[in-house]
Amino acid sequence: MTSVVRAGHLAPYFKATSQVVANGLKPAVVVATPADKLVVQPLPKTSTVQSLHGALPIQGLKVKSGNAIPVQVRFAHSDIAYPDFTAYRRKETQDPKSKADESIDQRQSFTYLIAGAGSVAGAYAAKSVVTQFVSSMAAAADVLALAKIEIKMAEIPEGKSVTFKWRGKPLFIRHRTASEIATEKAVPVESLRDPQHDDQRTQNPKWLVVIGVCTHLGCVPVANAGDFGGYYCPCHGSHYDASGRIRKGPAPLNLEVPPHTFIDDLLVVG
Repeated sequence: MTSVVRAGHLAPYFKATSQVVANGLKPAVVVATPADKLVVQPLPKTSTVQSLHGALPIQGLKVKSGNAIPVQVRFAHSDIAYPDFTAYRRKETQDPKSKADESIDQRQSFTYLIAGAGSVAGAYAAKSVVTQFVSSMAAAADVLALAKIEIKMAEIPEGKSVTFKWRGKPLFIRHRTASEIATEKAVPVESLRDPQHDDQRTQNPKWLVVIGVCTHLGCVPVANAGDFGGYYCPCHGSHYDASGRIRKGPAPLNLEVPPHTFIDDLLVVG
């Protein structure tokens, strides 16, 4: 197996070559050599930086190794540059002679302060994101404006039924007379299709508050009409009494009574 690696411009600095003979060779045996056959090799010439630079290759340097005689060429230099972070260090830690434990408490306090401030900022940002996300799913301003409706009861004369718009639906407000109240209270509950007593449908006997949507197919009934003097749906002939209860026709249920309260002279629906 042979591998080739290209080196950079490190040739002018240093060169080291090593040859390794594969295992399995017999060890060499030391043999005495006669004095007349000894050859004295002359001392090598002193090498200088210029001579080494001229002798070593600069471009196209490669390292080759094989199974027979692996050869390695290595270059090294001692002038390795390293970054200086003195400008980013605190003054109390720049002196190498100072003890490390003298400012450790201060360093930890500063770290805890930064971590705490970051945690508070992150929590506030998360709260803002969650609040905006939840607010985006809330009802629009026009829908909230119609969530409740206030009606002045003095503006509705006795015996009249007035229609308002509440949450996109017609709202019937009826100011009942004493005779209407007595008539509706006298109706036997067991005879009704959707049995409800008049007291269950009104908070104040004088005022009937119902949603004007027929429980049959969603039509809008006509006030002060029908066989029972309440509401009449001309679409399919459903008759309601003055308490909004179904008395005749295909409608299965009574008119819905929305949540409402009385505050002084105001009727608040919603």
